[in-house]
Amino acid sequence: MISDATKVRFAKEVAKYPSDQKQSAVMACLAIVQQEQGYVSADSERVIADYLGMAPMAVHEVTSFYNMYNQRPVGKFKLNVCTNLPCQLRDGQKALHHLEKKLGITMGETTSDGLFTLQQSECLGACADSPVMLVNDRSMCSFMSNDKLDQLVDGIRSAEGKV
Repeated sequence: MISDATKVRFAKEVAKYPSDQKQSAVMACLAIVQQEQGYVSADSERVIADYLGMAPMAVHEVTSFYNMYNQRPVGKFKLNVCTNLPCQLRDGQKALHHLEKKLGITMGETTSDGLFTLQQSECLGACADSPVMLVNDRSMCSFMSNDKLDQLVDGIRSAEGKV
């Protein structure tokens, strides 16, 4: 399930820490698995736990705490909308509901074409820019009015040839 090439990448991350602290590489190992497989399965968590000498539950606690780790397959574009209280006060929840209607899915689901997964997230650290969202755990989008949300989704669909 985890290739030798993946374990080589694990070893590079573990080498960054003192030998008695290899568990410090858990987040990097999770990111490697997700990068290669698209998500982190329970089986992958167990392999990482064995590799780092950790309890499988300790690895799962990291996986489940951070929303950047997918615990199941997701769409090509993962849209995380901040719904923490400051963002809710500035239309974060409304942005999430608008995307649900636009995409025809509810929070936590993936569109039937596999293009979008919609999630809510905890604080993204840009409260003054709300509503905010993170696309594919990399691109922060601020001041996401309904028009801007529509432009984002329509632009992705157009670029992917799924209009």
